[in-house]
Amino acid sequence: MRWEYKTLSFKMRSSFFGTLDVDLFNQQLDALGREGWELISICPLGMGAASGVVAVLKRQK
Repeated sequence: MRWEYKTLSFKMRSSFFGTLDVDLFNQQLDALGREGWELISICPLGMGAASGVVAVLKRQK
């Protein structure tokens, strides 16, 4: 089986100890899920102004 991968960066709402816009995050993941993408990992991304998360997704080629 062959896979292809995609990474997406999601920024926090504010620059210092911000929160993730969960509704927007879910909408984007739902849209990608309809295209066959599966979320496999979420990793924190930086601190301060660059804070957020990176989502790693995969789907069958």
